[in-house]
Amino acid sequence: MSRSGGVMVRGFALAWRWGRHLPGPVVRAATTLAADITWLRHGTGVRRLESNLRRVRPDLAPAELRRLCRAGMRSYLRYYGEAFTLPGFSPQQIAARVRVVGRENVQQHLDAGRQVVMALGHLGNWDLAGAWATADLAPVTTVAERLEPEELFQEYVGFREGLGMRILPHTGGSDVFRALVRASRTGPGVIPLLADRDLTARGVEVQLFGETARVAAGPAALTVMTGAPLCPVGISYERLRGERRRRAGTPWGVVVEFFPALEIPEELPHRDRVQAVSQAWVDRVADVIAAHPQDWHMLQRVFVADLDPGRYAATVATATGQP
Repeated sequence: MSRSGGVMVRGFALAWRWGRHLPGPVVRAATTLAADITWLRHGTGVRRLESNLRRVRPDLAPAELRRLCRAGMRSYLRYYGEAFTLPGFSPQQIAARVRVVGRENVQQHLDAGRQVVMALGHLGNWDLAGAWATADLAPVTTVAERLEPEELFQEYVGFREGLGMRILPHTGGSDVFRALVRASRTGPGVIPLLADRDLTARGVEVQLFGETARVAAGPAALTVMTGAPLCPVGISYERLRGERRRRAGTPWGVVVEFFPALEIPEELPHRDRVQAVSQAWVDRVADVIAAHPQDWHMLQRVFVADLDPGRYAATVATATGQP
C-alpha cells in the first residue's frame, strides 16, 4: 500500500470510529468548509461534476452553473459527514430523518413475500436510506464497489454491515450476480443497487438528458432473469424544521421516493429487454436528478461523449464478443 493510501485508510477509519462522538454542528461546518475549498480549487472531480450538471441544466449561465456545482459539492461532502456520524444515531433519529413517498409501490410486493430489486442513482444519502430500510421496511442486500486499497474497502463494508445491511463485494465477475439471483429468490426483502454508472464491460447504453450514457446492467438483468419486481428509487435532501428536526437531531433529512415496478417487455429478446428496462428506470431516476441536480453525486464519467473513444470501442467489443 502506498503512503497516501495508508493515510486515507487511517483517516476514514478514524472518521467512522470517532465521527459519531463529534457535535453535529462541528461536522457540518467542517464538511461545508471542505466542500467550498474543493470547489474553489476546481480540480478534476469538480470539473467533472460541473460537466455532468451542464447536461442536466443546459439553460444555466456559467456563473449559475458554478453555483449549482458548489451546492453539489456541499451535498456530496454532507453525505460523507453523515456517513461518519450515522452509526451514532438511534433508530428513532434515523426514522425522523427519512420521509417516504410511494411506499405502497414496494410494500405490496413485500407483503406477498417477494424480494424487490431497486435501481438507484448516486443521489442524496443512500446509506441513510439503507439504514432506515433495514429497520422499517425489509432486510437489505446490496453490492459495494470494491475500493482501493483493500483496507479502505473493508472499512466501508464494515460500516454498512454495522447499519444492518448484507453486503456483497463487487468484483466485476459473475459470482456477485449469481449471489444476487439467489437473494432475489428469497424474501421478503429489498436489493437496492447503485447503477447510474457502469463498473464493468457489460454496461448498457441509455439516453440520459438527451445524450448517450452507460449504466450498470445489473438491476434490469436481475429482474429480467428472475421476474423479481424492479422499482426505481430517487433520494434527495430536504431541510428539516420544527419537531421533526428536534427528533432527528440534525437540520437535514432525505426524501426516499419509490416508483411503481416496471413492466418487462416479454416480447423482446433478452438483450433488448435488459436495455428497455434499463432505459425505463433511468427515465424515472432522471426525473429526480432534474428536480434535485445538486444531490446527484456524480464526479465520474457517465456520458459516452466523455469517454476515450479507443478504450470505449475496446470495451464494447469485449462485451459483445467482437474481434
